[in-house]
Formats: sequence, structure tokens, C-alpha cells
Amino acid sequence: MFSGLLTKVANVLRGIGHKLVDQLWRFGGAVRFSGYVLLYSGESFRRLHLTIREIYFTGVMSLIIILVSAFFVGMVLALQGYNTLQKYGSSEAIGVLVALSLVRELGPVVTALLFAGRAGTAITAEIGLMKATEQLSAMEMMAVSPIARVVAPRFWAGVISMPLLAALFSMVGVLGGYLVAVPLIGVDNGAFWSQMQANVDFREDIVNGVIKSVVFGVACTMIALFEGFDAPPTAEGVSRATTRTVVNSSLAVLALDFIMTSFMINP
Repeated sequence: MFSGLLTKVANVLRGIGHKLVDQLWRFGGAVRFSGYVLLYSGESFRRLHLTIREIYFTGVMSLIIILVSAFFVGMVLALQGYNTLQKYGSSEAIGVLVALSLVRELGPVVTALLFAGRAGTAITAEIGLMKATEQLSAMEMMAVSPIARVVAPRFWAGVISMPLLAALFSMVGVLGGYLVAVPLIGVDNGAFWSQMQANVDFREDIVNGVIKSVVFGVACTMIALFEGFDAPPTAEGVSRATTRTVVNSSLAVLALDFIMTSFMINP
């Protein structure tokens, strides 16, 4: 009985060890893959039309869900913020609350989560299917680098698109908050905009938000590309890679947001 218990414990530990080693191999492969993407980026810039096409695919095609989500997020922020600020006699500061919440946190974070759910999964599925149908292998046989032709343009398209989408998210969110706070609730129009202008700092708020959105763009796009490139060439493998893209991108965005916020906030 005791020997059987030891065998079960050994099997559990062996399974944990195998999973840990597999994850370390995948992490090393991801780092190596990222290095190759940066190495072949120069070749992708020579074919600028490929990057522009991918910007349209990842950025422009994501505009609808980004703008609609931003509009409703801004309206909800205005409603919840007014309900809280009114208790302390600071309802005129609703514009500051909406703007700072969007520019500092919700704009970059929610945009990255939506980007991972829409564009990230599409990138993973597309590259995974190209691998399953041996299109990437055919490129290698024709002496065409799949990373330079397929991966690098999509990477830079995601990095460029994310800050622009986050900026549009914040702008539309502020508009949604304004429509709820001023015409609907009755907050003074001048106080809404003047307090926002006086309290939103360009360096501490806007620049930090842009830095976050760029980092999120790098993380989400690289995860989507690696999962698609590393996916097993089967329908089940591609579907699992797409699921991992959403999960890993969401966790990476939230973890990176905490790390960057801890460095950006002045004590």
C-alpha cells in the first residue's frame, strides 16, 4: 500500500515536471521567435504595402467594436461616477473622472482585450491555417521567408494599430460620458470641459497611456503570431491555439498593466 502511494506521488510529480519543461521550451521558442521577427522586420518594411494591408485588417476592421464599446463604457463611467461624486458635492468633476479613467487605464486595457479577442484570434487562425495547408512550407521551398513575408508585417501592423485604437477609444469614451453628464444629467458644460483640461496632464496621463497601449500592442500581437506559427497543423490544433491566444493575451495585458502602473504612479 505504501509503495503504491509512492508510485502515485511519483507519477504526479513526473507529470508536473513534464508540463514545466514543456512550458520552458515554449517560452524559449517564443523568445527565439520574437528575435527572428525583429531580425526580419527590415525586409517587411521594404514591402510596405503588406504592412499597410495588415493595418487595415487588424486596425480598421476592429474599429466598430472598439468605438461602440468605448461609447458605452464612457456612458457607464459618467453614470457611476456622478452617482458617487454627488455624495461628496463634487459632481462638477465628472469630466475629470471620465477622462482620467479612460486615458490612464480603461482606454489601453479594454482596447487591448478587444484587440486580442477580435484581431488576435484572426491572426492566429490565419497563420495556423496557412501552416496546416502547408503554405508556409511552400514559401520556404521557394526561398521566401515566412517570417519576413507573413509574420513581420502583421506584427508591425498590430503595434501601429493599438495606440491609434486606444486613442480613439478614449476620445469616443469621453464623448459618451459628455452626452450622459451634460445633456442627460445636467452637469454644467463649461465645468465639464474646463476641469478636464485643467486636471489631465499630457506627460503623466496621456503619454503614459500611449506607452501602455504600445506595450500591449507588442504583447498581444506577438502572442497571436507565436500561437499561430506554433500551432499543430490540424483543425483541433488551430482551435486550441486560438483559445490560448485570447487567454494568454488577456493575462499578459492585465499583468503588464499592473507592472507599468506601479512604475508610473508617483508615490
